[in-house]
Amino acid sequence: MSSMAKVYAILVRKGEKTIDQVPEKLMEEVQQILNQESEKVG
Repeated sequence: MSSMAKVYAILVRKGEKTIDQVPEKLMEEVQQILNQESEKVG
């Protein structure tokens, strides 16, 4: 898991960025991080 993907996931979660604003090369990884977080919560 890259550091930049973690940063983007945090920004998306906070609402400062949307998933569409994530660079394409990181989007899949960021989506995986967000999915894992939602599974932990739900």
